[in-house]
Amino acid sequence: MTKKKSSDFTLMLTVLTLVVIGIIMVFSSSHYYALSKMGDSYHFLKRELIWAGLGFVSMLATMNFNYKKYKKIAVIGYFFSLILLILVLTPLGIEYNGAKRWLGVGSITIMPGEISKICAIFFVASFLSQKPERIKSFFYGVLPCLLIIGIYAALILKQPNLSTAMTIAVIIASMMFVTGMRWIHVAAMGFAGVAALILMIIAEPYRMRRLVGFLDPFSDPQDTGYQVIQSLLALGSGGLFGVGLGKSVQKYLYIPEPQNDFIFAVIGEELGFVGCTTVIILFLLLIWRGIRIAINAPDLFGCLIATGIITMVAVQVIINIAVATSSMPVTGIPLPFISWGGNSLALFMAAMGVLLNISRHSKLDRS
Repeated sequence: MTKKKSSDFTLMLTVLTLVVIGIIMVFSSSHYYALSKMGDSYHFLKRELIWAGLGFVSMLATMNFNYKKYKKIAVIGYFFSLILLILVLTPLGIEYNGAKRWLGVGSITIMPGEISKICAIFFVASFLSQKPERIKSFFYGVLPCLLIIGIYAALILKQPNLSTAMTIAVIIASMMFVTGMRWIHVAAMGFAGVAALILMIIAEPYRMRRLVGFLDPFSDPQDTGYQVIQSLLALGSGGLFGVGLGKSVQKYLYIPEPQNDFIFAVIGEELGFVGCTTVIILFLLLIWRGIRIAINAPDLFGCLIATGIITMVAVQVIINIAVATSSMPVTGIPLPFISWGGNSLALFMAAMGVLLNISRHSKLDRS
């Protein structure tokens, strides 16, 4: 009987460190908001701890579940995710801040958009790994993947949720590229993607207002530029070492829901440039280990799953930090492992478990 290899310890330690930082910063950024809105300053902390526990159990489970078996259930997962996305658009969907993105009963909710990312990765990895040579053909390889992107995008944009639709598109495109897509198809997809993004922004007035607010946030400081201005004030006031953990001013209802999309700004204010740099370095370390696992995966299926997962993390990190630093227009997307959001935390930790399982079958330095 062959002894199982150990998982990538560096990756596991990095993930757990980010989760601990996330728990601390969720409590620090949310306690006043939770007290003023829910009457319980520990509201978000208690739920974050529960979801972190569920995420840890999920990570252990997926870490010990052979990733090759996902190929058998990839199709089921794909249609399951589509059903969930359709249900969101029915009266079963829960609306919050003008968007329908949740399903659930009472305080227990799920975000089908987050589940769709994982299901899309498994399905596309299964499709491309069965006959990798077909990615060279537009009609038999590229077009089916474009249809998968289109179906997901059409359902998610109805919520509306442009950032999630864009993330899924980039994830699938990266997997196609790694499989060996022709450069002419890469260029054509890139051009078409940029054109589609521009059209979607022009088609919705609120997206155009966000774009204008990004270009000059101080032209409308009470509306489209408000969040960005408060975020920049937080980052700027943090200086090199920050004002101190728990001592943020902007979290006192200046930044709306500071535990969510703009938690990086609170990190910058409380922990300063050093804190922000530490978080970024941890994410770079995680991405580097993920790339190594993808490169050293024993088969194409494992390589594509690792590629999809690490692309998912990288895209969300880049978008979240770019929004917080006013490097791109405001869009709602959480910072992996750190922002408040139980579904996102548990699913990201489960995805890391899959990555760790692939590392157990790979030939790489696990130190």
